Amino acid sequence: MSPRDMMLCAGFSLALPVGQTMFKWAAVYQSRQTGPLIHKLITNWPLIAALAWYGLTAIFWFYILTRVPLSKAYPFALAGTGLIPIVAWLVFKEPLGWRMAGGYVLMLAGLAVIQSQSA
Repeated sequence: MSPRDMMLCAGFSLALPVGQTMFKWAAVYQSRQTGPLIHKLITNWPLIAALAWYGLTAIFWFYILTRVPLSKAYPFALAGTGLIPIVAWLVFKEPLGWRMAGGYVLMLAGLAVIQSQSA
């Protein structure tokens, strides 16, 4: 995998926790809203922004997959998913235990092993 492709994949990894953080803000925003569900959904600006973000990241992912084999790109998505508990801890003060942190370290080690394979 070229350095450019690795940077693209890393960028996608960082886009995932941003999107999940936006969805969490949308959930917090919705809990403060009143009225019928459909009204709350169409006036939930953080939710609309999160959906737009995921639309853009889906296009980004599609572009990555035109350049990089799925088997090489997908571990980066897993690494991005592993960042979500860390962001939840930092932004929303959600608990983050040693087991979760240890699991994330194992995920990163797995990513390093996968990326070190010869093409």
